[in-house]
Amino acid sequence: MINKLMYIFFFSLMLTTTNVLAQSIRKLNNDGVDLYEQKKYADAEINFRKVLEKNKDDFITNFNLGDAYYKQEKYDEAIKSYQNALGKTNDDLTKAKVYHNIGNSLLKSNKIEESIEAYKNALKLNPDDADTKYNLSYALELLKNKNKNQQQQQQNQNNQQNQNQQNQNQNQNQDKNQQNQNQQKQNQQPKDQEAKQDNTKQQQLPDSKISKEQAERILEALKNNEKDLQKNLRRVKGKVVKPEKDW
Repeated sequence: MINKLMYIFFFSLMLTTTNVLAQSIRKLNNDGVDLYEQKKYADAEINFRKVLEKNKDDFITNFNLGDAYYKQEKYDEAIKSYQNALGKTNDDLTKAKVYHNIGNSLLKSNKIEESIEAYKNALKLNPDDADTKYNLSYALELLKNKNKNQQQQQQNQNNQQNQNQQNQNQNQNQDKNQQNQNQQKQNQQPKDQEAKQDNTKQQQLPDSKISKEQAERILEALKNNEKDLQKNLRRVKGKVVKPEKDW
C-alpha cells in the first residue's frame, strides 16, 4: 500500500513538474511573440533562445527565432534556424513555408541561385503558393540581369584590353620609327659636316682662273721688272772701285 502511494506521489510530482515546464516554455514563447509583434526583435530573439535551451526540438520556436533573426537582417542565423525547423515537422505545407522563408533570407543575402533552389523546393511541396511563385519569378529575373551585366562587364573588359594592346603596339611602332629617324640623322651628320668643311675650303681658296688680259699684264710687269733688275746690275758692275789706301 505504501509503495503504491509513493508511486502515485512521484507520478503526480513528475506530471506537475512537466506541466510547470510546459507552462514556462509556453509563456516564454508567447512573450517572444508579443515582443516580435511590438517590433522588439532583439528581445523576442532572447525569449525564443531561452525556450530552445529548454526544448531545442520545438518547431514553432525554431521557426519564430528564424523570423526574429530575419527582421534584424541576420540572414545567416535566420537560415540556420529555419533549417533546424525543417527537421521538426513532417507536414508538407509547413515545410513549404519554411523553404519560402529560407529563399527570402538567401535572396536578401544576394545568393540568388541558392534562393531559386529554395523557392523551387517550396513549390514542390505547395505548387499553389502564389507568393512563392512571385518570389521565384523575381529571383529568376534578377539572375538574368546579373548574368547580362556580367557578360557586359566581361565584354567591356575585353574591349579595354584590346584597346590597351593596340595603344601599346602603336606606341612601340612610334618609338621604333623615332629610333630609325634618329639613326638616319646620325648617319647623315658626318657627311653634312664634311660637305660644309669642303665648302669652307673652297671659299678660302682663291679662284685659279684669270683672264687673258690679266695674264698679259702680269707678263709685261715681269719683263719690266727684269729690265730694271738688269739695268741695276749693270750700274753696279760699271762702278769704279776705289783702291785700298796704301799706308
